[in-house]
Amino acid sequence: MKFEYLKELVKNNRSYRRFYQNFFIPIEDLKELVDLARLSPSSANLQPLRYYISNNSEINNKIFKSLKFAAYLKNWDGPAEGERPSAYIIVLSDNEISKTPEIDAGIAAQSILLGAVSKGLGGCIVANVYREMLYEELKIDKKYKILFVIAIGRPAENVIIEEISIDDDIKYYRDENSNHHVPKRRLENIIIGIN
Repeated sequence: MKFEYLKELVKNNRSYRRFYQNFFIPIEDLKELVDLARLSPSSANLQPLRYYISNNSEINNKIFKSLKFAAYLKNWDGPAEGERPSAYIIVLSDNEISKTPEIDAGIAAQSILLGAVSKGLGGCIVANVYREMLYEELKIDKKYKILFVIAIGRPAENVIIEEISIDDDIKYYRDENSNHHVPKRRLENIIIGIN
């Protein structure tokens, strides 16, 4: 794989929050994304992560109701009907295998999202989840800890990366044309030493 291709995938892997809701994502595509997570590194090779996948509109509605999107966007309650994700991957951990799955979960999420971008899709990791509601609605066994939900769909928004200095505001925002701006600190601001 060429480095420039990987860099483009990473740059295009934004936190998309508005989608073409009627764009159908086959369950096989979701399984392929979870397979990327399965093949990713796991601490002590414990492999504690489990996944609940949905492309079903009725289940998707239940999942959507348990999520809170975009904390920085104060006057926005999340994607409107027609702009909601068309699929979800709930990332869980088996508590009997590991009590500290966070690193595995981060690696798995990045693998899933890079895979989504390679398929012309996009996603958003949503950690602000009403977990008790989700356990109840989907009848998920409590032996699994819900870590976060990855919303997946065909992006229906333009995301612009802005280079900022170390002390600039890092909060993402939308402009008057509904473009989503994501401030990113410059490379020279985050490398603190070179030998």
